[in-house]
Amino acid sequence: MSVEIVTISTANRMVVVGTTVAPRGSPALGGNTSMRFCRSLPAIVLSALSVLAPAVASAQSGGSVTGFGGISISGLDAQRPSLGGTVAVPLVPELQIVGEVGRIGSVLPSRAGTIFAVGQTGLRASAFYGEGGVRLIAAPRSSVTPYGEATAGFARLDVSSNRLGAIGNVATSLALGFVGRTMPVASLGGGVLLRGGPVVLDFGYRYKQLFADQVVQDVLGLGEPLRAHEVRAGVGLRF
Repeated sequence: MSVEIVTISTANRMVVVGTTVAPRGSPALGGNTSMRFCRSLPAIVLSALSVLAPAVASAQSGGSVTGFGGISISGLDAQRPSLGGTVAVPLVPELQIVGEVGRIGSVLPSRAGTIFAVGQTGLRASAFYGEGGVRLIAAPRSSVTPYGEATAGFARLDVSSNRLGAIGNVATSLALGFVGRTMPVASLGGGVLLRGGPVVLDFGYRYKQLFADQVVQDVLGLGEPLRAHEVRAGVGLRF
């Protein structure tokens, strides 16, 4: 070990300038720095994760709960209100699982709806339904994004007429109960989502088809499947 020390004395202070060479076997400055860094690394990683986690979660979120209303179009007797609610939960930013319940205002095909309207039968056929499926998001991180959707589930048919009276409507319900008023339903559609802060707006179109018993299809649909073309608008909250 070699030590060089220079001492400068003044009236009020003394300054010592020197160079010290560490003894052999003692830890050098670089070793102490590396050791301190290794000991601090877990804390640095945890701090970085705590800062990045909210940003990652925000980028991957995109679920929503939405209530909607619209009209079902079928022939001359066209404007029948529809309403319901949808829950969408993201699997990945571009793909969501959706669940929906609601009421279809009219499931009569266009020809049958027109004939029943012209004949002044007062016949109405609506359905309550529950479905689940998938939604594809075109631009998941944009405030405005188109989407496409496919769902399937079950529907319960409801038929009534203001011309039949109470007894006639009861008889119709009994007849439906005999042939089966619960049936599969499938939907295809799409629309545009407008998202800002916690609010989401949904403007879209759905085609829904009920897979009814052949007797029901022949009587109500005049041989055509029971279906609905639905235009809707909704508002909801994101989570």
